Amino acid sequence: MHRMKIGMVVFDQSKGAAVITLVDETGKRAVPLLIGVPEALAIFRELNRYPSPRPTVYDLFKTVLDGLQVNVERVVIDTLREDTFYASVFMHVDRSVVVADARSSDAIALALKTQAPIYVEDEVLENAEAMGLTMTSQQEGGGDDLQDWLSNVKPEDFGDGEDAEK
Repeated sequence: MHRMKIGMVVFDQSKGAAVITLVDETGKRAVPLLIGVPEALAIFRELNRYPSPRPTVYDLFKTVLDGLQVNVERVVIDTLREDTFYASVFMHVDRSVVVADARSSDAIALALKTQAPIYVEDEVLENAEAMGLTMTSQQEGGGDDLQDWLSNVKPEDFGDGEDAEK
């Protein structure tokens, strides 16, 4: 399992989609996720500590979790099936662990809101690499290529946007 952080958020409102990139802690491997614009906006705001004018669903969920004394331990992107990433949210309540299935974008937004770490399973990264969905610093000769790829990635690189968050 690899700990990841958000590399960037790219919007294409004309297509109603956005791309976020998850980058490993070494900065040598990145995987893009095609998500909806509202989810990307929530992630962007949380990354930049820019509050929403009104509470978002993620603010509401965090408030409820805090009130129930539930701690979000981690988020794991654990499956890649038919071009869709799936996630699990691991939470502690009392002495129990509760695991909730979630859309990857919602899980990531909640992780950022609760300051929980984000992980991607090895198998997911391997499958994404086999599908050509990842970029590593070893490809094409070095880390600058990964930064160039991250700087130039666009939502249309991942289809027409209609499949965002199936």
